[in-house]
Amino acid sequence: MRLSFFIARRIAFNKGSSFSKFIINIAVAATAVSVAVMILATALVNGFQQVIQEKIFSFWGHIHINEYQPNAGPLTEEIPFYSRQSLLDSLKKVPGIKSISNYATKSAIIKSEKEIDGIIFKGIDKEYDWPQLKRFLQAGNLLQFNDSSYAPEIMISEYMARELQLKVNDKAIIYFIQGGGLPPRARKLTVTGIFKTGIEEYDKTYVIGDLNLVRKLNDWDPNQVGGYELSINNYRNMDSLARYMDNNALPDQLFTRTIQDIYPNIFDWLQLQNQNELIIIVIMTIVAIINMITAILILILERTNMIGIAKALGMRNWDIQKIFVYQAAYIVILGILIGDFFGLGIAFLQQATGIFKLPEESYYMSVAAVSLHWVDILLINIGTFLICILILQVPARIIRRITPVKAIQFK
Repeated sequence: MRLSFFIARRIAFNKGSSFSKFIINIAVAATAVSVAVMILATALVNGFQQVIQEKIFSFWGHIHINEYQPNAGPLTEEIPFYSRQSLLDSLKKVPGIKSISNYATKSAIIKSEKEIDGIIFKGIDKEYDWPQLKRFLQAGNLLQFNDSSYAPEIMISEYMARELQLKVNDKAIIYFIQGGGLPPRARKLTVTGIFKTGIEEYDKTYVIGDLNLVRKLNDWDPNQVGGYELSINNYRNMDSLARYMDNNALPDQLFTRTIQDIYPNIFDWLQLQNQNELIIIVIMTIVAIINMITAILILILERTNMIGIAKALGMRNWDIQKIFVYQAAYIVILGILIGDFFGLGIAFLQQATGIFKLPEESYYMSVAAVSLHWVDILLINIGTFLICILILQVPARIIRRITPVKAIQFK
């Protein structure tokens, strides 16, 4: 073992100029590029999914509780139910629930002096989870509630403000659609704040206002709501918590829907990014393997004379194979370290500066988000090393076919 390692080290660290030295450098560079690309692909996909999910959950929570409606879509108005303190106390006892907010939605048309657009009016109350919503505020203030009536204010998206040519403190008329063939009911409301989520489905659709206005327009009682919006501590527990509440905490007429059930297209798109990540990792692994196999074959070919002499002196095939396995390990380890340096360096640079931009209308964010999961990076490093070393056992077996007499004569 010591002899094989000694020879491999002398070849790898030979300071003289040789073709094998050039091949080793090429293999190290190819491995480094593959590892760096895999790290960046994983970090970008994780960051992308994390930012989009945080935006979705911050605006609409994780789980909705509503009166049962068959085939209810994301824009379906809710059937009202009575918000009872006993029900809220029961839900608050469920482990993992962070906050519970009342809400109701109503279809409407918003009109400014020059433009008109269809919207969904989302009514909320003063007990809403405001820190989640405040992160999206671009200008103005949050809603100011009063106890006597409804707040005559709304918050609109930056997209809607631009399309309707509205700004903070401007007046807008909202025509609320009434069922049963009744004419729309108009209300003049003041734009108190402008928000931006970057998610097209939200920014083009929703206006935020007072829940009491929805109650008044629908002739609801003061303690009736359209639904509960629940935020939880860990989004990965959405499905299990929803099932638990359906089976243990809710009356028969109420049911849960996760935000993934309401907006499946967004989450399907996010899951598609995992496939893209896997494809990149597979391609980069194949590139690293091909480069390593090519490098080892060239090194074996260049050292054919040395192999013949070693065999003639009684060195076993396995000991000679280990020379090239050690060389491969040196190449892979050095390539991984260099790849980690550049991959992590670029990732940290992006986190600190946001130098790489994205078209927000396509990706829901203006800056490429990066999230480093150290377990993923460790798996990339270990996986690259093990796969390359195992695959390189195959070309190393060519040494068994080399005979000393022909090898010594080989030029």
